[in-house]
Amino acid sequence: MYKSQTIVPEKLKAGDEIRVIAPARSLSLISAEVRQIAIDNFESMGLKVTYSKNCEESDAFISSSIDSRIEDLHEAFRDKNVKGIFTVIGGYNSNQLLDSIDFELIKSNPKILCGYSDITILSNAIYAKTGLITYSGPHFSTLGMKKGLEYTLEYMNKCLFEDLAFEINPSGTWSDEAWFLDQDNRKFEKNEGVKVFNEGETEGVIIGGNLCTLNLLQGSEFMPTLSDSILFIEDDSLSCPSTFERDLLSLIHQPGFESVKAVVIGRFQKDMEMTEELLTQVLSTKKALKDIPVIYDLDFGHTTPHITFPVGGTAKLKASIEGVTLIIEEH
Repeated sequence: MYKSQTIVPEKLKAGDEIRVIAPARSLSLISAEVRQIAIDNFESMGLKVTYSKNCEESDAFISSSIDSRIEDLHEAFRDKNVKGIFTVIGGYNSNQLLDSIDFELIKSNPKILCGYSDITILSNAIYAKTGLITYSGPHFSTLGMKKGLEYTLEYMNKCLFEDLAFEINPSGTWSDEAWFLDQDNRKFEKNEGVKVFNEGETEGVIIGGNLCTLNLLQGSEFMPTLSDSILFIEDDSLSCPSTFERDLLSLIHQPGFESVKAVVIGRFQKDMEMTEELLTQVLSTKKALKDIPVIYDLDFGHTTPHITFPVGGTAKLKASIEGVTLIIEEH
């Protein structure tokens, strides 16, 4: 079901070098302890970690100049020794890079790019401009967790190391904490599983990530087509039910939404105060969602743990009152 221009990057394998870049916030934000735990986790998978030249630069926005970030992005794709690129963390300003990116360079040197949150900008823009599948998944810093990382690593492995289709099953437990402030005293709660708002069965091309970030691409050449897509969207504690509602409606108003195949919603952070009653109210008032499958409370977004999924890859979804089957096929 791939589109003809889709480019699938080579999977990672033991011995590969991965490059850490900071297209949003700087590596200077990440403690030495978290960095070392992350390096240990990458090395346990057989991967060698290298840092980009400018990733520790830090300005008033805890970021760096556009030129520095572009240099690191381009060098990571240009370097033949680098097989995968992981972002340090999210932030607010990845969209500053779009006008300066050499998309032909990226297209000519396809490789894995993985991150989430503000990195939604790069994931979707690169796919739109080059056809290269990118990945919404853990940052470099995510792997700096001491606890609760097993599920995240499992799906990172399924998506970035293996070629086989895989089913997404719910995690056993989840957490929503500033884990980096206290690594040893984490609170996890039972995962009640995926919820179904609308039943249905479909397949499509995966587009999405953080909703308010994806919406920054609207009306630009960097926005991927929504036609025939399964939209994966999530929102974080900087949002609230009201802003989620208007951001969702803004996406619904985009060209091509009439051909969207399904909507898959990641778990909300607790500070958003999004109750099932409020979410039901939001979704039930959207006529465009009436006849397509809609599911929510999946393990992706800003809570722990989370899956890795391919932006530009394909998925099959079957949602009913009996349960949900979601299979990532081509990735």
